[in-house]
Amino acid sequence: MNKLKSVLVNICRLLLAVTFIFSGFVKSIDPLGTQYKIGDYLQAAGLAGRVPEWIQLILSIALSGAEFTLGVLLLLAIRRRLVSKLSFVLMLGMTAITLWLTIGNPIQDCGCFGDAIHLSNSQTFIKNLILLGAAIIVMRSPLYQVRFISKINQWIATYFTMAFIVVVSLLSLYHLPLFDFRPYYIGQNIKKGMEIPKGAKQTKYKTTFICTKNGVQKEFDENNYPYNDSAWVFVDTKQEILEQGYEPPIHDFSITNEATGEDITEQILTKDGYTFLLIAPFLEVAEDKNFGDIEGVYEYAKEYGYDFYGLTSSTDKARKHWRDITGAEYPFYTTDGTTLKTIIRSNPGLVLLYKGTIINKWNHNDIPKIEQLNAPLSLLSIGREPESNTWKKILTIVLCYLLPLILLIIADRFWAWTKWVQKREEWIKEKEKWLIHKEQKNKLYQLLKRKRHMRKKIVAGNWKMNETLQEGIALAKEINDALKADKPNCDVVICTPFIHLASIAKELDMKLVGLGAQNCADKEKGAYTGEVSAAMVKSTGAEYVILGHSERRQYYGETAEILKEKVQLALANGLKIIFCCGETLEEREANKQNEVVKAELENSIFNLSEAEWKNIILAYEPIWAIGTGKTASADQAEEMLAYIRSIVADKYGKEIAAETSILYGGSCKASNAPELFSKPNIDGGLIGGASLKAADFKGIIDAWKK
Repeated sequence: MNKLKSVLVNICRLLLAVTFIFSGFVKSIDPLGTQYKIGDYLQAAGLAGRVPEWIQLILSIALSGAEFTLGVLLLLAIRRRLVSKLSFVLMLGMTAITLWLTIGNPIQDCGCFGDAIHLSNSQTFIKNLILLGAAIIVMRSPLYQVRFISKINQWIATYFTMAFIVVVSLLSLYHLPLFDFRPYYIGQNIKKGMEIPKGAKQTKYKTTFICTKNGVQKEFDENNYPYNDSAWVFVDTKQEILEQGYEPPIHDFSITNEATGEDITEQILTKDGYTFLLIAPFLEVAEDKNFGDIEGVYEYAKEYGYDFYGLTSSTDKARKHWRDITGAEYPFYTTDGTTLKTIIRSNPGLVLLYKGTIINKWNHNDIPKIEQLNAPLSLLSIGREPESNTWKKILTIVLCYLLPLILLIIADRFWAWTKWVQKREEWIKEKEKWLIHKEQKNKLYQLLKRKRHMRKKIVAGNWKMNETLQEGIALAKEINDALKADKPNCDVVICTPFIHLASIAKELDMKLVGLGAQNCADKEKGAYTGEVSAAMVKSTGAEYVILGHSERRQYYGETAEILKEKVQLALANGLKIIFCCGETLEEREANKQNEVVKAELENSIFNLSEAEWKNIILAYEPIWAIGTGKTASADQAEEMLAYIRSIVADKYGKEIAAETSILYGGSCKASNAPELFSKPNIDGGLIGGASLKAADFKGIIDAWKK
């Protein structure tokens, strides 16, 4: 009897384990898809908009990871009592949810197996009832489960599994899902995927017409509709599916030119050649850090005569904003947002078609670099459909997960971990000694670091020609409130368009946020239409002004002599100057960056006295990194700022050079700011596009707290 009971318990345990592992894994490799499904559930429960998307994403990774881990723990019989109870609780909750889905049908597909397997709500409910029964059997007799790993070291498999599945989710989020179960997979011809085979069963509908007459509402079908009684007024219509017919894998794909109302789906899908599609379901929240790579692909497409279209469901306002911040010139057409999210798990993402067939897809983090695009697509590997590598992926997963896990189990059985732990403890002691030795050797570095803290740390935002007055005031308030709630560890300055200055000055706590202009005239006053004098800037309440920015030099022909006059007038009116310098890509490639930067400083500001110099903040902005998404590496930036400090020391002495704040400008973001700001000669940043979003700007400011 006990033997039969043991067999039954272990069969149920294996059934649960395999289901949890498969279900958790297929959802973990598509964290965005799982997030979308969580959003569907929240909407069905009347909670739409109440849970932020980033929390939904965390829940997606956590829930799928927990399900996968629970399956592995069941498979290996780890923490048998606890895990069997958790399995029962999970299945009880899942069964209750699918009962709700079966009765109310608020969601067509429960998503229990992601996009890998689709079940109806009733099928899912039956499946969950079976698994709930299995969970009850296992929970009632947990100790009948056969162990595969010793109790003392079962934590090894637990933590390894948790780490593995989280890494899988993060890799799939940063790139694309490891396996694509959706109908828009590589190799799919979209047009063929939309076709209904000849003789396929057609869906049958019942159409009901709702009409009113003398305040009375009544429903009619096609047979008794009151065609001859004009007193009945049509109100609405509804359709009910009587019998489901064949539905093609792709049934919701269309592309519309909003400007003309023309459906251009057929035109794009029948194009005899290559077509790039930039998929951006919602431009309002699209990631814009890699727009330089996108622009590179667009320029490549123009050069070789390939079509390049943007597909989005966003409004004209969002499209205009995207063009403003990225400089995009490619056209945007309209496609349903859900369809776009199904095509590619990236916002934005890039899809390459050849005669309507998907031959490649890229997350925005993996978009081909311009260096790769050096020939027609027919000659490049990215222009050909990659070979199917499903088995290679499966083998990689086996090697990355199963093989290490098996080795750990074998090592556990031979008690190899005891020796490993002992060696690890010895290694920790040796490392502690090494760290002490290293700390003693780095006294000089620590001293220099303390001296660095004597200089002002500054994060300055340059809004450039962005934001209306109302938008600017709102953004300034948001930045001010954020810093009031969480005090910064550095000076913060925002440099706005001139028309904003006086209004924004009233909204800012100047102890928290300094205010600056982006330019001032090289004349004191007079008949200079359109110019703004330094005195005018000062009168608004501003304390800073940006001078020498590369865009002013390039677009408005500002020379060293003009800048010299502007500097003198700004100082005379009590303004602090953020003076910019930097080289072009051609100058850097010719190794002339030091020569260029030195000349820009010598010709415009090295005529100042030591007293005047105290109101100068320098900003190094490599022109090739401004607004391109490219960034000088932290080491490149440190090398240039150290050089700039050295030429200031040559002119004014080491003490003044040590007190001069030097900022880095050029695609600085919250992600790279901590590394940049950790360098001894980088005292902050002059921030462009990232200063137009309070959260992004605050993220850079907070880099000084790390």
